[in-house]
Amino acid sequence: MKILLTGQIRAADEFTIREEPVRSIDLMERAAEGLSSFIRSDFPSSSSFRIFAGNGNNGGDSIALARMLAHRGKQIRLYVLKSDRDSSPDNRTNLERLPDLNNLEMSMIGPNDPLPEIDADEVIVDAIFGSGLTREPAGNPARIIDHINASKCRVISVDIPSGLYGDDNRTNSHQHTVRATATYSFQFPKLCFFMPENLPFVGRWSVIPIGLHPAFIESCETPWHYTDGADAASWLPGRSKFDHKGTFGHAILFCGSTGKMGAAILAARAALRSGCGLLTIHIPSSGNAIIQGAVPEAMTDPDRDPDSWSETHDLSRFTAAGAGPGIGQLPETWRALTYLLEKSTQPLVLDADALNLLAAHPGSLLQVPRKSILTPHPGEYNRIFGEDPDQLTRIFRLREMAKAYQLVIVLKGAHTAVAGPDGSVWFNSTGNPGMAKGGSGDVLTGIITSMLARGLEPFTAARLGVYVHGLAGDLAAAQNGYEALTAGDIINYLGAAFKRIQKRS
Repeated sequence: MKILLTGQIRAADEFTIREEPVRSIDLMERAAEGLSSFIRSDFPSSSSFRIFAGNGNNGGDSIALARMLAHRGKQIRLYVLKSDRDSSPDNRTNLERLPDLNNLEMSMIGPNDPLPEIDADEVIVDAIFGSGLTREPAGNPARIIDHINASKCRVISVDIPSGLYGDDNRTNSHQHTVRATATYSFQFPKLCFFMPENLPFVGRWSVIPIGLHPAFIESCETPWHYTDGADAASWLPGRSKFDHKGTFGHAILFCGSTGKMGAAILAARAALRSGCGLLTIHIPSSGNAIIQGAVPEAMTDPDRDPDSWSETHDLSRFTAAGAGPGIGQLPETWRALTYLLEKSTQPLVLDADALNLLAAHPGSLLQVPRKSILTPHPGEYNRIFGEDPDQLTRIFRLREMAKAYQLVIVLKGAHTAVAGPDGSVWFNSTGNPGMAKGGSGDVLTGIITSMLARGLEPFTAARLGVYVHGLAGDLAAAQNGYEALTAGDIINYLGAAFKRIQKRS
């Protein structure tokens, strides 16, 4: 799914109105109908709504929503903010369409009007400002936003929380920004939704399709994307009746050291559960019996060193290689990694201590084969590329680094960001806080290496691997909860995750 910036979304509206064709008021009606449906589904027991509407089209959406919810028997109190600026034509039309119903009250609210008392069991709908806001709220809107935030109610924001800028909030103090329980965004998520500093305002969010013209969306260029189930289904390769294990590639994992053989086991099990035909694990010789007992489906390539990775053999028989989980950072391991970087003729997957070793040797990124996949968590990313003052700046620089070094960089976290050599960034839609446990990254390394071995090009392997990893974590959390979730649980639910994706094919 594409993520369009606010100017592009306005252009999409205009194109749809002109080319579908559809009247702007009817497009607003579609948006309000979708909004009403989502709210009734997500808040089924709520019977009383307080709706605060601005004078733009965002407010017009909510005025139409008030009419629809009232016709459904909900108790509606609609407050339209007085403004020195003229209301949009569609906003005025929806005011004229308000029915005369006992369960629908409408009033104008100005800077000197008293603020309404709101019961804690009511639901507030915020539609004061839309996504095109570029200045901080002041005056009456700021007063009402503060009043909304002071309530103990659940708050729904229409398209975007009022006070939040749709694209770039680096100059936003958030002094007067609605803190929503849920945000319903029309057609596309907003770029600002993916920045952790905006989470207290956005809450949980959903995308409501409103039928913007597919030709415009297809032709619109954007570096920002959101990986969803349809994307994952299109990337996952199928299997033929006459395929054999050689069809699905041979992966090798360089992992493990004394005290960290568990990382090797997790990565190996994840790789095997992700469909590669053959797997070899290069581990310190002292771990050979451990690995053969724990992962009998895999072959081993014991290092001559009993405790660490110190040598790299011929790679010609492997279709993909991953390195890093649990390898440590000894000098001999750096030499072995350097040899791997020099001799590999294909992209690699590098994680954990492989990344820490790169960070400890400035300039070594230039040795990494083009299109290799780096999977840092924020700390590892900072050690390699340096710190940034905020998440949006980090994402911008993530794009630049992926392009400059021609790498795939997987910046792990909520909505893991996968940046490609072409400069595009794909935010992931799966995953949960329960996955923030040791070993989760080792599992991801195994999954992505397996995808690469199966023949997927690196950027696709990374995006699909991240999606599958998160989906397996979501399925595990649905069964076990966040607190008890372990990296092993993610592996156990990989089969269910793949089945879920295949159903969409």
